[in-house]
Amino acid sequence: MTAPIRTPFEQTPAASDAVEVADGVLWLRISLPMVLDHVNAYALRDADGWTVIDTGLNTKRTRALWEAVFDGPLAGAPVRRLIVTHHHPDHVGLAGWFQARGVELCMTRTAWLFSRMLTLDEQAHATDEQVQFWIDAGMAPDVLDKRRSERPFNFADVVHPMPLGFTRLIEGDTIDMGGRTWDIRFGHGHAPDHATFWSRDDTLVIGGDQLLATISPNIGVYATEPGADPVGDWMAACEALQPHARETQLVLPGHKLPFTGLPSRMRQLIDNHHNALDRLRNHISTQPRTAADCFSPLFKRTIDDGTYGLALVEAVAHLNHLYRIGAVTRARNADGAWEYSLV
Repeated sequence: MTAPIRTPFEQTPAASDAVEVADGVLWLRISLPMVLDHVNAYALRDADGWTVIDTGLNTKRTRALWEAVFDGPLAGAPVRRLIVTHHHPDHVGLAGWFQARGVELCMTRTAWLFSRMLTLDEQAHATDEQVQFWIDAGMAPDVLDKRRSERPFNFADVVHPMPLGFTRLIEGDTIDMGGRTWDIRFGHGHAPDHATFWSRDDTLVIGGDQLLATISPNIGVYATEPGADPVGDWMAACEALQPHARETQLVLPGHKLPFTGLPSRMRQLIDNHHNALDRLRNHISTQPRTAADCFSPLFKRTIDDGTYGLALVEAVAHLNHLYRIGAVTRARNADGAWEYSLV
């Protein structure tokens, strides 16, 4: 029987301070201006300086926090290397800023390409493809009208310009940092080619958003690839990572608290989406549904304006998976949205 999930560090780091979670490994908490109000960063002590994992958003407040961290917990020793686990803004936001200070940037190729592409793709209005994606998903008319008229979120709003050049992280390779050798293993679903790091002594895992203790990361489909199946990618990645999980490992996640009990958590991460798919099948068994009609079986909370977009892309992701495996069919309704029915 696997051990339960435990969080041995209940006290979170104060702003610009750090908690040492293992010898030579510091845990930092970077604030975010959103419902999920923080992202975790880590600093690992090397012989010639520090390796930093993830950055937070590109904001004046976050840059000032890092300046304080450099002089405080990092004791003035230089940051030599930045590892970015995946391309989402709260993790890559200051990568270019670190590079401007002479820091080596290490990412997976897919994560770097996405990050660089998105920082260069600024839009004053929603594109035709984005609007069509929302129509396909059955977005509520009032929300659709608002989204059509307002300036959309742009990656460059919160991500520092990224210069050419990075060091590629390759699945199956190893990397030395913090006095340990780590195996590089990729996750998928939440973000493509999401890098995770597993210490060879089975004591530490740097999990990013692929391995979280008490919340599930958003798994969404976007207008860039409307037919994607990230739920299938997610479950396959969890199955591939599960054999490497040990009771002895302390997991350092991208959000919330470090935890132990990874074998139990891996099983939960897989089962959660199987259960969600079962609830979704039951929901559409009575009548055809659009993605926007499917919030209630997927989410155990009220969906408001601040969470509507994330809920919609996750609903599309789960329906895409059922469509991909042949469990549902779809047809357009009078409003032009896809409605899904059980086979």
